[in-house]
Amino acid sequence: MAKVELDVLLEELVLREGSDLHLRYGEPPVFRIAGDLQRTEYPIFDDNDLEEIIYGLMTPVQRDHFEKKLEFDMAYEVTGIARFRINCFKQMNHIAAVMRIIPLKIKTIDEWGFPPVFKKIADLTRGLVLVTGPTGSGKSTTLAAIIEHINQTQSKHIITIEDPIEFLHRDRNSIIEQREIGIDTTSYAEALRRVIRQSPDIILVGEMRDLETMGQAITAAETGHLVFSTLHTIDAVQTVDRIIDVFPPAQQQQIRLQLSTTLQAVITETLVRKKDGTGRTAAFEIMICTPAIKSAIREAKTTQIYTAIQTGGRLGMIQMDRYLKNLYHQGIIGYEEALAHCANPDEFEKTI
Repeated sequence: MAKVELDVLLEELVLREGSDLHLRYGEPPVFRIAGDLQRTEYPIFDDNDLEEIIYGLMTPVQRDHFEKKLEFDMAYEVTGIARFRINCFKQMNHIAAVMRIIPLKIKTIDEWGFPPVFKKIADLTRGLVLVTGPTGSGKSTTLAAIIEHINQTQSKHIITIEDPIEFLHRDRNSIIEQREIGIDTTSYAEALRRVIRQSPDIILVGEMRDLETMGQAITAAETGHLVFSTLHTIDAVQTVDRIIDVFPPAQQQQIRLQLSTTLQAVITETLVRKKDGTGRTAAFEIMICTPAIKSAIREAKTTQIYTAIQTGGRLGMIQMDRYLKNLYHQGIIGYEEALAHCANPDEFEKTI
């Protein structure tokens, strides 16, 4: 029997306002709290402990998949406490897992204190909206808040394609259908090929991982749907360039044209530690696709996007460094934390 029950660890993680639980061979359970790793006082895990805990979460089919692929994503819920996104993997031939907390209650845009322009983005009727940032930066939380705003204020048919399903949405004014890769469909690309026949108004694609998924998502946006998705990019310009660079050179001009007509907004985010030590808050870069930005995408002059964001404040646009400066001047984050996350440290120091 494992030295400590998984539900006990996950409940403690929630009580300590942590974000992740790390389970690995030769170590006690490790919590990530406010971005920092903290080893617990629980006994050290051996292979038997880890196999009992991790395999105990899987169905026979899931275990077979994991043993063949050596990687597996899944979700788990502690009733009344929280849901958790779990990645199971091998390291040094030992089974391991990282479990990320997903709150049961989906906070709204207002409850999070997100920029008001998020509501305007949620009210779009068609096009492509991307939420980007490094792993663990809160992309899923931001998308969940936007979808919940739509759910509360509009009557739409929303289909999500996720791997795994994270936030559980309940129908309010909208109808929401959540499909999980490996359970409800075989892949993002396959689900996107079929989704048009399911009469959606809004499509959420958990991640644009490959060329085929990107192409299908852009096509869905071209056909009059509002499509949300994520990428692991650090700003709006890199986001545009990453999508285009994925495609073969012969297709890139066509993709530029498609992207210039379909892309509506890019939200880039990161999490920064609060000055008072009470946790982390989100910092954003927001790009809204104006005619000037669409032209820059179409003409392969994406570096001009930086200037367009800088001068687009009245539309809700803001650069990451400006957002960090605002958080610093409001006393929410410290100077070193702001400097550590800005894109241009030298310029940041000169203008702070």
